[in-house]
Amino acid sequence: MALPRDASAQSQRIYVRSIPDRATFENYSRVLGSDRFGKFIIDIKTDEIYFIDVNVFKIHADFVLGVLLKQAWTADNIREYNKNYKRVKPRFILGYITEHLKVDKMSFAFWEGDKIDAKGVERVYKKLKKTFYKKELLFRPDSPSQERVAKAVARKNIKTITNDALYKSAPYQAFNKGSSVGTLRVVPRNTPYESLVFERDDIVLLQESYPDISPVSGIMSTVFSTPLSHVNLRATAWGIPNAGYRNANVDYNELNGKVVYYEVGDREHVLRLATNIEIASYERQRKQRRTVAVPPADLETANMPMLTALRAGHARTYGSKTANLGEIASAGLSKVNIPKGFGLPFFYYQRHLKKNGLDQIVRSILSDPKIKSDARYRKNALATLREQILSAPMDDEVLDAIYKRVRLKLGGGGVFVRSSTNAEDLPGFNGAGLYDTVPNVRGKKNLETAVKTVWASLWNYRAFEERDLFGIDHKQVHAGVLIQTGVNATAAGVLITTNLYNPEDDNSFTINAKSGLGMRVVEGTKIPEQIIFDTANDGTKIISRSDDPYMLVFDSKGGIQEVENPHRGVILTEERAKRLANAVQSFAPLFSSRHALDVEWLLEGETVWIVQARPYVESR
Repeated sequence: MALPRDASAQSQRIYVRSIPDRATFENYSRVLGSDRFGKFIIDIKTDEIYFIDVNVFKIHADFVLGVLLKQAWTADNIREYNKNYKRVKPRFILGYITEHLKVDKMSFAFWEGDKIDAKGVERVYKKLKKTFYKKELLFRPDSPSQERVAKAVARKNIKTITNDALYKSAPYQAFNKGSSVGTLRVVPRNTPYESLVFERDDIVLLQESYPDISPVSGIMSTVFSTPLSHVNLRATAWGIPNAGYRNANVDYNELNGKVVYYEVGDREHVLRLATNIEIASYERQRKQRRTVAVPPADLETANMPMLTALRAGHARTYGSKTANLGEIASAGLSKVNIPKGFGLPFFYYQRHLKKNGLDQIVRSILSDPKIKSDARYRKNALATLREQILSAPMDDEVLDAIYKRVRLKLGGGGVFVRSSTNAEDLPGFNGAGLYDTVPNVRGKKNLETAVKTVWASLWNYRAFEERDLFGIDHKQVHAGVLIQTGVNATAAGVLITTNLYNPEDDNSFTINAKSGLGMRVVEGTKIPEQIIFDTANDGTKIISRSDDPYMLVFDSKGGIQEVENPHRGVILTEERAKRLANAVQSFAPLFSSRHALDVEWLLEGETVWIVQARPYVESR
């Protein structure tokens, strides 16, 4: 390709040497999500700047090699090109200009793996001041190393803004796009989580952060979280609109109790009275109910095998969580650490029910017509059932065998007692977070209570409601238990093997992290640290930093306690993120490539532990 003159470039929309006005910027940029972004290249030798058409050139390298250098796309040429991301750049500075549409700010930035120094940032700033129409440009560091550079840049009177500040200051965040019709229910502030009861055609306006929610038709929150909180995962699984809007309680309180139309887009939303046509259309859609089949359970096997003896195919005996982790543990991968553990099969749950006559109570509940028609009655009945499962004594012989295995195989210290059912990780039904985990269990009596707590959680209200939404037969659902050595994590989180913020990015993982144990990462009550890790180039892009002043740690007597968080800085350094990503990449091939993976991980000092892997939740 011959290097075009500016005039022909303008007509061909390849590049321009300056952006004199907004119209030109719009021609050479594009909108992705809630941002409009453009790209520029500065030739260090000539001091020329090129604002390239991002609709023509997907990446900087396409323009540099194809237009400026006229070189073939070879490994050697790419290797030379990549040197421009080092601190000392041989030829080019490669950057982005982003208009943050939700907060009306404009920033310039560099790929998170770029090691640009303060001198380079200052050079870019001065060049953009001469060639870009918007003079109030902010430097936006994308990585931990660039955050350090930002401190030096600020001393040069160049204003900066972080992704963390942008994320937390935005008045609106779209978590799951779509539209729905339902009755708006404004939940008053300080409403206890335990008292929440919703109908499935409700559109709820939440003014507190809640750890979970039962099925509804739409969610709007005045308090923001992240895409990986349980409430947001629920919305994704149900295929309902879900957004955060800080002023929702003021703007929409008058619609409380009325049937509304709700639509969520990247940058804006609609919430208004629904028309008769919209109501009728929604009712037709509701009748097209989807049914998820639960694989037949093996209720005869009584063995308690270690994870290293299990495979994914054992899910029908031990549940998906145990079987998936066994698939990884049995592979013997050097980069993957998994806490020792063993599985309790469905056999013992079923035995506990039958011995105590609880199987008859379950059948009675499921055949009661009022259970289907009255949500509050249903919630109370399920709470009573859970209490009965907990109060019923466990068979002494079974408890002795479990406790002996904890002492001999897991060292006798604190253990995690985790749920593992046959009603999760199914095609069309993820089931993440529906059932309970009991942390740092110590002693025989506490072990009995913990196992029964996990069994009882099969009948959690939120679990029952979600299974019912997807047409799952409750009579076919069974509870297994995974018992693992407890890891007193210094940090924990969730990793998804895709970029949730940019669906066009094929190489990056989304990672959430918090200090201490991982229970709060998905509760959504505080914003965790969020990063995007580029596995192709080991780049770490910061989305938000954790602002939680407290963390959860083991109590020496058993259970957990909340303490002040001494780790208020960066949780996932670039080295830690890389080590975590490498571990996940090593076992990802064990699972179907059709779905992204949802991975729970722990950090103990500098050691990464994997404690769960499952298909990432998908919209129905």
